[in-house]
Amino acid sequence: MDMANLSLIEQLARLREQVPGVYPRDAACHLGVTECELVHADPGATALDAADLPALLSAIEPLGEVMALARNDACVHELVGRYGNVQFEGKVGLAINEVIDLRFFLYGWAYAYALVTNDARGERRSLQFFDKHGTAIQKVFLRPDSDVAAFDALVTRFASGRSECRPEPAAPAAAELADSEIDAAAFQAEWLALRDVHGFHSLLRRHRLSRRQAFRLAPPGQAWRVRTDAVETLLRRVAATRVPMMAFAGNGGVIQIHTGTIDRVEVRGNWLNILDPAFSLHLDMPKVTEAWVAHKPGENGVVTSLELFDAAGVSLLTLFGERKGGHSERPEWRKLLCELSVLEGEDA
Repeated sequence: MDMANLSLIEQLARLREQVPGVYPRDAACHLGVTECELVHADPGATALDAADLPALLSAIEPLGEVMALARNDACVHELVGRYGNVQFEGKVGLAINEVIDLRFFLYGWAYAYALVTNDARGERRSLQFFDKHGTAIQKVFLRPDSDVAAFDALVTRFASGRSECRPEPAAPAAAELADSEIDAAAFQAEWLALRDVHGFHSLLRRHRLSRRQAFRLAPPGQAWRVRTDAVETLLRRVAATRVPMMAFAGNGGVIQIHTGTIDRVEVRGNWLNILDPAFSLHLDMPKVTEAWVAHKPGENGVVTSLELFDAAGVSLLTLFGERKGGHSERPEWRKLLCELSVLEGEDA
């Protein structure tokens, strides 16, 4: 039968027969739809009212232990723990817990679903959130010990009668300004004058710089390119030395943060993975086209990061050393980053 004559769910079932284990994001791309449309068409999906997202996200805490997943095109970040302490000021929020540590930016969130599926792993329940373009922002999966009754109560409370899913086409990303249009001297002086690493984003915004371009125009000795496989080198050394780190990944709607040590680092095909009980990371290495080490000054000394980008300059993953407020960066973390191989032709 011609795939065009099948319903979307029938097409998905056919695709799963041909490609067992295909990920929803890849399946949607193959079928020419958004992932949101794929979920919307699923008979096990219930549309949820996304009018009060802070209330909906706050209602996840009674579910108990869950797995929170955030991803971009090349990096999947998963945390297992309690999804509590959700707080908002307008469209910006956070949820700081022992394991699940989140930063929310609700400006583009548009669709929410509860999804119940049955596959080879058995029955699975999840909450899934998408932006106005139909791209997944956050997914929350129940675990074996999660409270199913609390999940059902959440679905009953927030179920929506809305039956439409009409994602908007995404506009092309704005092009970077030419380097010649940037006042590089002023930018470099402000970089060196930073007293809080959290002010770096504001610095970029003032000078209309992308993050990758900022590293290219950074003050001498403050940012340098390293080989893209430096991330594997770093993660293996972090695991071996037990130096605690922070791993930031996500998308324009949410950032997830792991803080602590890591243990199990493995490569499977194109994917570089961290496979620990409460934290998993999956990085599609062919999509990582640039890697930078950067020093950013602050009131307690320099903060050093490894930052990964794709070909379009989208930030994929940022790694810092674990650092508590009011304390300096661990020297052993900085040493690990400064030992990474500089990209040939670059001068650190």
